Amino acid sequence: MKKILWIIVVIVVLGVGIGFKYLIDRAPIFTGYAAKEVASALFIDHRDFKSVKENDINFSLIPLSSIRIDTVEKAVYTSFLGFAKQKAVYREGLGCALIADGSEDYALSMKSLVKPIPIESSNIYWPYGDKLRNNVVKKVNIKKLSAAIDSAFNQGKTRAVIVLYDTLMLFEKYADGFNKDSRILGWSMAKSITSALVGTLVKSGKLDINSKAAVAEWRNDKRKNITLRSLLNMSSGLKWVEDYGDISDATVMLYQKADVGKYAISSPSIYPPDSVWYYSSGSPNIISLIIRRTINNDQVYWNYPRNALFNKIGMRSAIMETDASGTFVASSYIQATPRDYARFGLLYLNNGIWGKDTILPKGWVDFTRKEAPNSGGEYGAEFWLNKSGKELPDAPKDIYYCDGFNGQRIYIVPSKHLVIVRMGLSKHGEFDYNRFVKLILDAIED
Repeated sequence: MKKILWIIVVIVVLGVGIGFKYLIDRAPIFTGYAAKEVASALFIDHRDFKSVKENDINFSLIPLSSIRIDTVEKAVYTSFLGFAKQKAVYREGLGCALIADGSEDYALSMKSLVKPIPIESSNIYWPYGDKLRNNVVKKVNIKKLSAAIDSAFNQGKTRAVIVLYDTLMLFEKYADGFNKDSRILGWSMAKSITSALVGTLVKSGKLDINSKAAVAEWRNDKRKNITLRSLLNMSSGLKWVEDYGDISDATVMLYQKADVGKYAISSPSIYPPDSVWYYSSGSPNIISLIIRRTINNDQVYWNYPRNALFNKIGMRSAIMETDASGTFVASSYIQATPRDYARFGLLYLNNGIWGKDTILPKGWVDFTRKEAPNSGGEYGAEFWLNKSGKELPDAPKDIYYCDGFNGQRIYIVPSKHLVIVRMGLSKHGEFDYNRFVKLILDAIED
């Protein structure tokens, strides 16, 4: 009997030890997530901490994090039982950075010197300002459209819906606690915005997507054959594991490394470029570092998204966040209002032209929508495609879209002159995107 009891004790102790090691190994990831998410929600989005705690970080192992907020320092501290201590800090114009293994002093030294163009937006009509038109749109069944928008708020914790028709008309609705001025984290929609920034540099002749990627670390091995196009298409052939439920390249990069570009660039090659397609948040961060090195002036680089894109199309709320090393986290961290996300979609609907200003080079939008090699019609250049009909089987195949974690979407529908923005907090299967888009399309009677 004593022997059996000892065996049970040993098994229990081993089980507890293994379980504790499992948590300790993963603790930097969930404490890092908590620190960054809370800091951005509080200091950029001006959200209520109670709401953020109950909704945005209330899943997986993240609630195990202890959280301390310093509103004077504008910093968030997290840990797990005294281990895996993390800190995220706020910087003006550049959002919040997770310090991870980097330098807090350096992270705090950087800032964007460019401000949004000041205008009295309430007196200027959409899309250049925020004043909305009241005229009747003959081809839009308002009753059906209102019902379609309302239905989106009955599932998946929808926070905002915007429908743009034919550039000028805007229909919108917000959940309690959110409004037209609320910044919302777009997650991987940052990838699409980074693609647009590449387009502006192609237009100015500073980048060539068909040239070999300007990465000095790759010059002496087979990675030297990777092109910028391959990175945009996510067909670089670099080793990468995109798994947010465990320790993976993606979670280590975002929550344990201060320099996301350096980490992603260190990935070895396992396939020839353009031979295999798989989703990689490493690729846009490599692109972000390439942009930084191409500009070759950090202050100009930190100012670049606002100078080259946001100010030009009226995205006054938009903030791209850098890591602690100063590289924009192009895979994941874009903050903007739903209306500004809609403006971004409208730029693409209008083929890269904003008013009288050509923002993106001729053919860039077509390139964006061109199927990436071996992607099965699902992906273009940092935009998802509906050619396969996988997400939207009942919608036109010409739809292409920005797709962010937890159900952030910007759908661009050229054949219907539509842009549809949906922001929310939806786990997989909690929101029916196909039905949502179909109901809106059914309201357009043309």
